[in-house]
Amino acid sequence: MSGIAMNKILLSITTMCVVVLLLIFLLKRLRQPYMVAYILAGVLIGPYVGRVFVNVADTASLGEIGILFLMFFLGMELNIPSHQTILLKPIISQGIKILLSIAFATLLGFVFDWKLYNIFLLAILFSFNSTAVISEYLQSNGDLRTPFGKMIFNILLIQDVLLAPVLTVFQCLSAEKLALGRLLGAILISISIFLFLGAIRHRQLPHPKLLYVLKDDHELQVFAGGVICLGFGLLAEMAGLSGAMGSFIAGMMVGKTPAFGWLEQVLKPFRVFFVSFFFMSIGLQLDLPFIAANLGLIMAGTFFILFSNSFLSTFVFRLLRYNWKRSLYGGALLCQTGEFGILAFSLAHSLQIIDNEFFKTGISVTALSLLFSTVWIGLLRKITNTVGESNCQNLLFMK
Repeated sequence: MSGIAMNKILLSITTMCVVVLLLIFLLKRLRQPYMVAYILAGVLIGPYVGRVFVNVADTASLGEIGILFLMFFLGMELNIPSHQTILLKPIISQGIKILLSIAFATLLGFVFDWKLYNIFLLAILFSFNSTAVISEYLQSNGDLRTPFGKMIFNILLIQDVLLAPVLTVFQCLSAEKLALGRLLGAILISISIFLFLGAIRHRQLPHPKLLYVLKDDHELQVFAGGVICLGFGLLAEMAGLSGAMGSFIAGMMVGKTPAFGWLEQVLKPFRVFFVSFFFMSIGLQLDLPFIAANLGLIMAGTFFILFSNSFLSTFVFRLLRYNWKRSLYGGALLCQTGEFGILAFSLAHSLQIIDNEFFKTGISVTALSLLFSTVWIGLLRKITNTVGESNCQNLLFMK
């Protein structure tokens, strides 16, 4: 590699780090999550602004690797509640929300004459939220210590578990002919994941003595963890399933294996890197001329997702007999569509079942919903704390 090429690479990486660092300092003062800084950094260093990174196809490929590691880290950090009753309300809540999302998306698809895949993608946007945004918001405001905050976090846990099977079923449905074997395989793997989570909760996982060879050998742990993460993703892809699901299962296995205790701690800096790169790749893929040309449609879609998702979630919490104040706050927390929506759109685009225009619109709406959701959460929280419980119902129905 020539000195000029090396200087260009070093300059690009240094510029990226400086932009991210400055945005983090700015957004920390505004009490916004770091994820927002990563997306904005991607826009600023992308092909339409700073032109630090011009070849978006290469960064998108690296972003796909980032997806595997993101799911791997989510699996490693999965904390299964020890009491079954703690999961009951989150399961009911997410189940109701999925049913309402499917019904709502089907209604919109019927009105606008959309294809089945577009309806399915819209249902995913309503059903899945951003674990990164919500968990960081709950932690920074001290809500994770409250029963309601724990319930919200358990909803995110269930969404994490459901994501990979949903993406796999989506792959099955995208085939020209429905592959019954693959669909049954996806269902069986989904059931296996829940059984696996039950075994984790009851601490019934086997721990072969061979794994304890890794316990005090850090080099072996690093490469064994990499082989397990990427290997499970590769096996899942070869089986016609989702690579994200394979790496997610690998993460759960590694996270609950005592022999990998050191690895789980030292991988945190790598988690920051790959998660940040995944979100920066979103900003890099945003087509600013396309957004400018379709600004009305994209902004309308963004606010429609935010408000309708917030209302659906508020309705679900009211069905679970939470008061209006908590229901509105919970609805605001679950208003956005998150990184899982981006995964679904990226998968649909790679399978060529949605056109490039619909893909750009979906990515733009998702990214903007992530950016605006933190403002909406803070605003609604302040309003509900000010008006009190008695006026929250009047606030929702504009009385």
